[in-house]
Amino acid sequence: MKFSLSKRSLDRLEGVDEDLIKVVKFAIGMTRTDFGVTEGLRSIARQEELVNKGASKTMKSMHIVGRAVDLVAYDNGSVVWELPFYFDVADAMKEAAVMVDVPLQWGAAWHIEDIRKFDGSMKDAYNAYVDLRRSQGRTPFIDAPHFQI
Repeated sequence: MKFSLSKRSLDRLEGVDEDLIKVVKFAIGMTRTDFGVTEGLRSIARQEELVNKGASKTMKSMHIVGRAVDLVAYDNGSVVWELPFYFDVADAMKEAAVMVDVPLQWGAAWHIEDIRKFDGSMKDAYNAYVDLRRSQGRTPFIDAPHFQI
């Protein structure tokens, strides 16, 4: 089944870098899991609010400069948070980034600066990130809905 972005998702891309918008628009047409855009460009006040709530780790977010998006996965029209859905979305985002030649980083594999160059699925990338952080004695920070350029 081919999916498309809703008007609300398109509106939430307002102010986002054009290259990242291209990636999102290509990805929605090739994903196996439907998704929508929850956030694109953020104000400093919104970022500060998210940091204070613990929903974000930094005030240096790429959202503030329009170089990040958060995507939410849907299963039969309902929001889902289980990782396998986000692996599908990330695989589509990776494929779209390759197609439009835009470097892309994913919030569930922070150790990879450009997922286009990762040889494997995004599930493999996630597992490699979790293994790396654990080997360092550190807790992985998983933000599977997040993509940035």
